[in-house]
Amino acid sequence: MASNQECLLENGTSSEEEAHHGRTARQLSASALRKKSDPTLPNSVQIGHLREWLVNLQVVLLGTKLSVLLPTIPLSIFAVYYGFGKPWIFTLSLLALTLLAERISFLTEQISYYTGPTVGGLLNATFGNATELIIAISALSQRKVALLKYSLLGSVLSNLLLVLGTSLFCGGLANLRREQKFERRQANVNSLLLLLGTFCHTLPMLLQYAGDSAATKDQTLQFSRAISILMLLSYIAFMFFQLWTHREFFELQQVSEVDGDEDVEEEVAEIGFWSGFAWLFAITAITALLSEYVVGTIEDASKSWGLSFSFLSLILVPILGNAAEHAGSIIFAFKNKLDISLGVSLGSATQVAMFVVPCCVVVAWIMGINMDLNFGLIETVSLALAVITTAFALQDGTSHYVKGLVLIFCYIVIGICFFVFETPVDQTAST
Repeated sequence: MASNQECLLENGTSSEEEAHHGRTARQLSASALRKKSDPTLPNSVQIGHLREWLVNLQVVLLGTKLSVLLPTIPLSIFAVYYGFGKPWIFTLSLLALTLLAERISFLTEQISYYTGPTVGGLLNATFGNATELIIAISALSQRKVALLKYSLLGSVLSNLLLVLGTSLFCGGLANLRREQKFERRQANVNSLLLLLGTFCHTLPMLLQYAGDSAATKDQTLQFSRAISILMLLSYIAFMFFQLWTHREFFELQQVSEVDGDEDVEEEVAEIGFWSGFAWLFAITAITALLSEYVVGTIEDASKSWGLSFSFLSLILVPILGNAAEHAGSIIFAFKNKLDISLGVSLGSATQVAMFVVPCCVVVAWIMGINMDLNFGLIETVSLALAVITTAFALQDGTSHYVKGLVLIFCYIVIGICFFVFETPVDQTAST
């Protein structure tokens, strides 16, 4: 393993400062569930390459408190090949994805130690919502466009209302006698991007009321493809804004908080650069396989459990898919570090709404699949109300538990709505 001081010295900054700058709020949040592995057994091996491989294996597979979910990965594959019931396959695969999503975040962080903050930020932008993107591509390959739309919309709603709301609520209760403040400029920029995303979803939805249904459907599709390209361009501009011109909006408070914490030790890379890439490729491949299982069995699980398809794909799948990241956000809110919590929830919601969704429209276009940005009337209104409510809650740069409680109640209302709102399975297959 190369010296971390040499690997992290970039742009004239010290290794310790660079390490902190290279870590995003989402990586810090996910790190709350990690644990140190005992290297005694691997270090007893005399063969150098074998010892290094065992150390990496232990760090990647056991370096998290979610390692208890590790058996669900082979069990999912075993269940498929031995013909277990599809609800079992769905449950095991979804639990395994919870662990794999956290491990992808970990490996992205490890690679960013060697690449510096800018490339690390770009890696985070690419792999930050890798689970959602992989599930989306799996759904596209099986032409389940409605499932794709519900899962992406559910990811945005869960981040804006459930994760952020729980973080503000728990942080407010834990700091009743302290005023909780956060970087308002970061929240404002993310809110603007989310409002733009809502704007781009609302107009295609309204087009269906504008004229002849057959002609309007084709117009909606063409319009969606055009504005999807604009949404991707706006996200690229946002990344340039976040990583180069106004980095202090997103990192200054976070770095000062972390550096001022007496309990935080200097972070160093635990695995090598190329090892990190190899493990990232392997875990991404396993995630893709299990995503195929989730997409292929969700309809049968919906029928077996008596839950509406919309509720299962919009509420349950997004919650479990990023459970580790969400738990870390709440932990940092307890510590009165709301900038990290906001970086997780708003950053993830913005990435899904402005990058993953339009990216899926473009990929579907390339694959010859008709996918537009019309998510439906109830779905689009839910998104718009969630974005507006969140923007109002964050406008003054301060927080208390009532704000969090309101956001949680909004999420519960949406959850009840889709619990009783039945989406015919045949409709999802034909979208």
